[in-house]
Amino acid sequence: MVVPWSGFDLINAFNSWKVSAQAGRRFVVDSAGSATIATTGLSWRAQVCQQVCEEAAVDLGRALTAWADSRSGKRPGGRMGFPTFKRKSRTQPSFRIRCKTKAGRASIRVGDPMAGPRSICLPRIGVLGVREDTRRLRRMIRGGRAHIRYATVSCRAGRWTITVTVEAAHLHPARQHPPRPHADSGGWVGIDRGLTALVVAADTTGRQRLRVTDPPRPLRTALPRLRRLSRQVTRKRRGSRNRAEAVTRLARAHHRVANVRRHFLHKVANHLVKTHDRLALEDLYTAGLLRNRRLAAAISDAGWGQLARIIGYKQHWRGGQVTRAPRWYPSTKMCSACRIVGPALPLSVRVFRCDGCGHTADRDVNAAVNLAVWAEQHHIHTQPQTRDPEARGPVTKASRRTGSGQRPSAGATSPDDGGTHRYGHP
Repeated sequence: MVVPWSGFDLINAFNSWKVSAQAGRRFVVDSAGSATIATTGLSWRAQVCQQVCEEAAVDLGRALTAWADSRSGKRPGGRMGFPTFKRKSRTQPSFRIRCKTKAGRASIRVGDPMAGPRSICLPRIGVLGVREDTRRLRRMIRGGRAHIRYATVSCRAGRWTITVTVEAAHLHPARQHPPRPHADSGGWVGIDRGLTALVVAADTTGRQRLRVTDPPRPLRTALPRLRRLSRQVTRKRRGSRNRAEAVTRLARAHHRVANVRRHFLHKVANHLVKTHDRLALEDLYTAGLLRNRRLAAAISDAGWGQLARIIGYKQHWRGGQVTRAPRWYPSTKMCSACRIVGPALPLSVRVFRCDGCGHTADRDVNAAVNLAVWAEQHHIHTQPQTRDPEARGPVTKASRRTGSGQRPSAGATSPDDGGTHRYGHP
C-alpha cells in the first residue's frame, strides 16, 4: 500500500489495514464440518488506546518528512537517514498518549481526588501510582497556568517513568529569566575542561572565576560492582529468566552511574550560567581522545561532552552567549601574556612556563584565559540574543524551582544551590 508521508495519511492507512484480512483472520468450522475464513483484523486493537498507534504514525511521518527534506536540501544540518525498524528487544519501550478533553474532563488527570495526590490517570490504562509529589503540577493545572498535552510512558533499566508534557506560558525562559542590560553582562569567561580539575573558569584578565576539583567519578566508584554484575550475566543461560533479571540489575547499576554524573554536571552548569553571561568552550574531539586506552575511562567518566551540551541549552534559556573555539586552537600551548605558542605539554606538567616572556601560570588557568581572549577577539560586536516571550520555548521541567531569574553577581551562589530534581532529566 502506497500512502503519502504525513501523519494523518499514515493513520488513515493503518485504520484501513487493521480491519483487513492481512491484519488477522481465522478459520471457522460450522456444524457440517465445512471451514471458512473469517476476517478478524487486529483482535487486540480494542485493548490498546488508539492514540498509541496514532502517535507512532505521527512520529513515522515526521521522520519520513525529515528524510525527504534532507535529501532535497530543504532541511538544514547534517544528512538524515531513512527511518529504521526498531526491534522490541533492542529499544527502550515507550509510547505516547495525547490528552483529550471531553465534556470538560481531561483524559489525562494528575492527582485525581478518587485516587490520591500521587497518582495519574491514563486512558485505557487507569490510575497509576507515582513516586514523585504532584502538588505543584496540580496547582498549576487547577489555576489554569498549565495544560497537559501529552504523557509519555517509558521503561529504562527496569523502571517505568511517566513524563507529562505541559504547555505553560509562565515557564517560558524569556519570562523566567529576564535578560540583563548589555552593560551589565560582563566579559567573556573561558572554561577549560580537564581530568584533575573538571572545570577551570577564568576571564581575560587572568582572574580565576571557578575551579571544580575532585568530581564524584561515579564510574570508578561503581566499577567493582559493575564487574561483579557483568560476571553474573555471563554465567546465566541465554534466554532464561535468571539472565533477564541479571541484565536488569546491571542496567540499573549503569543507570545510577549516569544519574550521579548528570546531577553533578547540572550543578556545575547552573553555577556557570547563573554568574556569567558569556562563556567560551573548546570544541574537543572527544571521540578521538577516547582512543587513548589509558585515559578513555577517565574521559568518559568526566562527561565533557555532556557538560558542554548542558551549558549550551541552559545559557540559551537565560539569553546568554556560548561560543566554541576551533578544535585546533592551541589554548594549552599558547602563552596568555605574550601570545607565543610553545611546544606541547605532557599531562604531568601542571604549571605553564613561557620561554619567551617568562610568564608562569597554572596550566588550566592559562588555557581558560586563552579561550576567553579568543572569544573576545571573535565576538566584539555581538549582542546577547533577544527572545520573543510569545514564541514557543524549549521543553522545561515543571518541577524545576527557580528564583527571580536575574543572575546574581559572581560569588553569590555556589554549585550546591543549583541541583536538579532527583528523578528529572534536562
